[in-house]
Amino acid sequence: MNAPNAVGSSARFRSAITPAVSPGPGMVERIVEAVRAAEQAGYDDVWLADAGGIDALTLAAIVLDRTERIRVGIAVVPAYTRTPAVLAATVATLADLAPGRFALGLGTSSEAMINGWHGLSLERPVVRMRETLALLRSIFAGERTSFTGETLRSTGYRQPALATPVPILLAALRPRMTELAVAAADGIILNLFPLGVLDTLMAGIHNAANRVGKDLAEIEVASRFQGQVVVNEAEHVAARDTFRFHFTPYFANPVYNAFLAEAGYPDIAAELGSHARVGDWAGARACLTDELVDEIAVIGDAEHFRARLGTYAKAGIGTPIMFCLSPEPEHQRRTFEALRTVGAAR
Repeated sequence: MNAPNAVGSSARFRSAITPAVSPGPGMVERIVEAVRAAEQAGYDDVWLADAGGIDALTLAAIVLDRTERIRVGIAVVPAYTRTPAVLAATVATLADLAPGRFALGLGTSSEAMINGWHGLSLERPVVRMRETLALLRSIFAGERTSFTGETLRSTGYRQPALATPVPILLAALRPRMTELAVAAADGIILNLFPLGVLDTLMAGIHNAANRVGKDLAEIEVASRFQGQVVVNEAEHVAARDTFRFHFTPYFANPVYNAFLAEAGYPDIAAELGSHARVGDWAGARACLTDELVDEIAVIGDAEHFRARLGTYAKAGIGTPIMFCLSPEPEHQRRTFEALRTVGAAR
């Protein structure tokens, strides 16, 4: 645990939530009210998902306008679906609206979204992310673009330099993207990893920082977590099943499937992928055993929930972004309150 503790020694804990999205008329207002309630309760951050159905960057503007203190982040904006110039202009708008309160999470997303939803090609993700970062940094500095890369090009675009810096965090799980996040971004966003690989992930961040000579205090380590405080076995079973329903498709995608195999579950990854390829989603969900779900999700009573999040915080994950698996208001209150008390204790 030496390397993870070294990361953790400089981490500031930020209590962060992702509000539930209930589709239908009034959806935006419900999310805004949830964020306002989180701000009033003392949470540090809200991180919005950009996964279809609602535009997270438009929503971020609305949320920033109707709050006063809470930081708003996106976890994550797919780098392939907006050009760097469009992203830069959007970020400049948000930064002007609420200086110091916006954080941009970038990711390469998945084949299902990029190839399927958008009809694009998820090719050379690390190169694409490196070039996106380079262009964004240049534009944020007020420079006129003159860039010809392997996956991107831009000439002649310019906008005023940002008056207030906007942190950029990269979604990363595997070594090459982790290296890029540490070297060229302001932080890293983890997601959907079993507890057993926590030390390995944090050691990778620590070692990458050493290689580039970067101070660990400069690196914000965030992670999406899916969880719920439960009070009985029936709620635990329901929470596991909800996790399977929402997140099995992630593990069917090649990047997450490969990561699951590398994390020590090659047989489960292979079987899940086989079921998913023929559209057998019931079979794919069944591959995620109770034990594996409990390794990835944070499900248990309040004591277990706080202890598990404390383990992540001690290892160096300073910004745990909690998504409650239940849409029930009482379940969400219980879960988010337990998260807030972890932060208050640190």
